[in-house]
Amino acid sequence: MASFDSSKLSYEYDALIRARSEDDVRETLKLANKYKIPVTPRGTGTSLTGSASPVKGGWVLDVSLMKRIAIKKDKAMAIVQPGAVVSEIQKASEKEGLFYPPDPSSLKYCTIGGNIACNAGGMRCAKYGVTRDFVLALEGFMPNGEKVSWGGEYKKFATGYNIRDLWIGSEGTLGVVTKAVLRLVPKPDTRWTSVAAFNSEKKALQAVRALLGEGPTPSILEYLDEDSIYCAEEIAGVRLFKKVEGKPLLLIEFDGSASELKESKRRLKAWAERWAIAFKDSRSESEAENLWEVRRKCSGAMFALGNAKLNEDIVVPLENQIRFSESLKRLKRKWNLPMPTFGHAADGNLHVNIMFHREIREECVRAEGAVQDLMETVVSLGGTISGEHGIGLAKTPFLRIARNTAEISAMQAIKKALDPNGILNPGKLFEPYHVWKKTPVTIHLPWDKKPILKR
Repeated sequence: MASFDSSKLSYEYDALIRARSEDDVRETLKLANKYKIPVTPRGTGTSLTGSASPVKGGWVLDVSLMKRIAIKKDKAMAIVQPGAVVSEIQKASEKEGLFYPPDPSSLKYCTIGGNIACNAGGMRCAKYGVTRDFVLALEGFMPNGEKVSWGGEYKKFATGYNIRDLWIGSEGTLGVVTKAVLRLVPKPDTRWTSVAAFNSEKKALQAVRALLGEGPTPSILEYLDEDSIYCAEEIAGVRLFKKVEGKPLLLIEFDGSASELKESKRRLKAWAERWAIAFKDSRSESEAENLWEVRRKCSGAMFALGNAKLNEDIVVPLENQIRFSESLKRLKRKWNLPMPTFGHAADGNLHVNIMFHREIREECVRAEGAVQDLMETVVSLGGTISGEHGIGLAKTPFLRIARNTAEISAMQAIKKALDPNGILNPGKLFEPYHVWKKTPVTIHLPWDKKPILKR
């Protein structure tokens, strides 16, 4: 299992080190740096981009056994080790009346170390932000085994360079985290979920901007385009509206106090009357779960459109989302491939799923052309190539589309300064790698969406 992550790009390695303590991490890095051995840090391996695949061999440093969690209620902080599973951090926080908002879809499996490495997001980004917004401090080891602390158990930090934020999102290329101090917020009293259907994708995306402009901000605002709805309704058999089928949806959730939700409900229903052709809200937790069923089922149902997919988590500025939707229709026609798209409408982070059949060479070639075209289109609209998955191996061919020579040179200079022997997670970010040319291993991981193949 240590030879690949959720990208299923497998590579041989020389040794697997399962760290149980800081000393294990320190000694591993000291030896690796001395003998210039590649080290690939990993947690449970939920990364979708190959960032935890040991592409250069060497040693795999697994920190998933380091999973202690301590909640400090008086400080509203969680002190966690890198192997702590995100859902367990949430549960421990909620027992103390506190809340850790980031919620990647793999939260029952993914570890906080991996979330920090990729600056993971999730559906609650609309209101709360991403992992970076909740990391107060990091502790760990430089590539040569020297221990460092970037911040501490305090909320203000202006003492020297902010290396903490360099580590966040660096995909394990600059250091190895062994402890994180996370900011917690008060646990919301309640939540309220609803879904709205629209005449067109353009109307749905116009409604997003109207909703965000009117306030208050929903905790979750998810967009599903017509292709995603087709997968959910026609393939998975999920129906939310009896008289409205095949129309794009927005799934909306508010949280807060009872009085806050009363005002949110009033405003949202008025908004829905102006923009939506159908609207439904939940009156209980079970009804809310039923509404979310369409979001859960559409991903697995996409495999009826192809047995392989390139899952791209692009970001487009809100003002250009409609233009992007129109461009996506052009890409579908040009490359003749299904591209169901859904995602986090409030911050423009959309998941474009380019579906193809791996055994059909001609479709593989079209998928390769489509993803290149997609990335160039996104950047031309002022967006970027990843919002929460990171670069890893999968997006290395496109980094130079999103970042110019000066910016990449600055990143490489930082890498050289902090890791002069280049031992930490080598082969990631900067070296172009074409994932579609490597056959992934065939295995079902616990967090994989179960394929729904009926048509």
